[in-house]
Amino acid sequence: MVSEKNKNNKKNAGLRQAVQAFSILGGIGFYLVAVIGICIFLGNKADECFNIGPYGKIIGILLGFPIGIYSIYKKIRGNM
Repeated sequence: MVSEKNKNNKKNAGLRQAVQAFSILGGIGFYLVAVIGICIFLGNKADECFNIGPYGKIIGILLGFPIGIYSIYKKIRGNM
């Protein structure tokens, strides 16, 4: 009886760790997509305002990735 209870606790602990890891990685992915989306939106607004063609969106994408990755890095380093 005790060994079966111990098995269930280990199984639940593994599932709990998997759900926690999934939620952390999902949050990081959502954050990255949100930052890139905001940069693309701002690039699109720059396209409309300055009539520069697709270059505003391209600049938004190229700036969005490093900004998003750097902010995620800062967030992760702050939690450790």
